[in-house]
Amino acid sequence: MTTTDRTGHAGRTDAAGWLDPGPFLRGVAWRDGLRAVRADPADLDRLPWDTVERSAVPVGVRLEFTARGATAVDIHYRAALPGPGSVLRDLAHTFALWHDGALVAEVSEAPARETVVRIGLPDRPGRFTVHPPESQCPEILGLRPVGGSLSPAPPQPRWLVHGDSITEGWWSTRPAHAWPAAAGRTLGLDAVNLGHAGAGRGELAVAQQLAGLPADLLTLAFGTNCWSRTPFSAPLLHETVRAFIGLVRQGHPDTPLLVVSPVLRPEAERAPNALGATLVDLRTALEEAVLAGIAAGDGRLALLPGLGVLGPGHLADGLHPNDAGHALMADAVTSALREARFVGPSGP
Repeated sequence: MTTTDRTGHAGRTDAAGWLDPGPFLRGVAWRDGLRAVRADPADLDRLPWDTVERSAVPVGVRLEFTARGATAVDIHYRAALPGPGSVLRDLAHTFALWHDGALVAEVSEAPARETVVRIGLPDRPGRFTVHPPESQCPEILGLRPVGGSLSPAPPQPRWLVHGDSITEGWWSTRPAHAWPAAAGRTLGLDAVNLGHAGAGRGELAVAQQLAGLPADLLTLAFGTNCWSRTPFSAPLLHETVRAFIGLVRQGHPDTPLLVVSPVLRPEAERAPNALGATLVDLRTALEEAVLAGIAAGDGRLALLPGLGVLGPGHLADGLHPNDAGHALMADAVTSALREARFVGPSGP
């Protein structure tokens, strides 16, 4: 038996019935051997160390399939934490099964370097999605139906989402609750999460990598780390955003592009950073750069002002959204994409 994914990779069944996971994987930007990674493995030397470090974590990578007659699916995986001497966290590995946008079940396994997890499947038509435990950097080695058969889910429009730890989903309690995952489900998009915690500072090498990836839709959501982690002045951020969008446009001249400015960060709003810029100043500079691009004739560029999206009660730690905050961000991005007519009223 042979299947083919959207990138042309062939998938085969071995003698033990294990299916090649390649055609079933979604949210994949690049592959480094069997590993799904979130930066170009051939271009890591131009990236900051924190971007490289976070790119090894397969955030947003999931399995999507349809089932006929199968009562369960077995998933063979290896915990592939990067770095020599890496230690498994003493936490259960939780796999979440979703069906047509709703959580069906969660299955937890004891920490192990390599094992098989079995997830029961309800007898329903439609798309199943399995979110693996991202914290263990799982490398999916194969999947196998228990009775019946599995087929890769139909491909969906590809949505690249770049940002920082907020985009990566920090403080969401499950991978499926991060705002790109939630918005992708609502809109019927293949969300590719390219948020890098600690980074998302308008790194121009990242813009060039985004330009080289296939995409039907793009979203950029960064800027808060330009207040403190690597301080920017307002003019510097304005020019960085302009340059970043320009480089992305070299690969995607007509692809719809939504930019989300920084959401609320109470400690930073009125406090100057080392270069004298408050987050208000930086947010304004970013938004003005985007509006200038729109005024210059980029009709496929849109802006979502981030300040009004969240309130203080939606922040888990004064910076990162809690689950309710991620849900609000997903709703806001979904509405902005629809209002810009980048997607239809009920989907792409």
